[in-house]
Amino acid sequence: MSEVLLDVRRLEAWQRDLQVLHGVDLRVSEGSVVALVGANGAGKSSLLDSLAGLVRAGGSVRLGGTELLGRTPATIARAGLALVPEGRKLFPSLSIEENLRIGTASGRPGPWTLRRVYGLFPVLEEKRHAPSHSLSGGQQQMAAIGRGLMSNPRLLLCDEISLGLSPLVVRSIYDQLPAITAAGTSVVLVEQNTALALTQARTIYCLREGRVVLEGTPATLTREAVSEAYFGAHHA
Repeated sequence: MSEVLLDVRRLEAWQRDLQVLHGVDLRVSEGSVVALVGANGAGKSSLLDSLAGLVRAGGSVRLGGTELLGRTPATIARAGLALVPEGRKLFPSLSIEENLRIGTASGRPGPWTLRRVYGLFPVLEEKRHAPSHSLSGGQQQMAAIGRGLMSNPRLLLCDEISLGLSPLVVRSIYDQLPAITAAGTSVVLVEQNTALALTQARTIYCLREGRVVLEGTPATLTREAVSEAYFGAHHA
């Protein structure tokens, strides 16, 4: 049994004055991929933002036994958590390589170097001197993931990395997840495509209205159960 890397208990979060998470419990084992699925507004991005220290939150978030709640985003990054935000948020005027090097700001040692990121996504090496705005959406997404990996995180949070990309590009990105976890980096994916999530994740959590309404493994969860949790359907 793998050790628990991330242990989230009774997590509550607020966006301005609106409570967006209500008592969320979640665990991520070392070297695993966990998927968060749910409709728009279910609280998935708010959950990632809470873990990264970007929104007001209460409860407990422990990474490798260290409490992160109440710490600054920079401190959380140094502790080994990296967020790949929705929309990529690259610096458009900087080259790809300059964007990747920003990931080293946390100063964490580890296996992820420029050479290793380029090995994962060879197109980034070909385009390393190009400004990030000149890349395709898929290439920009690879760069955003690479920047996150350059901080040598223990846990990589990926928010909607398939959004707006062709199925072929999404598959090429998802195909690299085993190499990422093999290097010792666990991954949490926020994904609206439940079928895709079920192919990749060891554990699936379904959120609805800021609460976990279903948890399980791809082997134990039927598509019907996930769909019902996702949309809130009720049997008569």
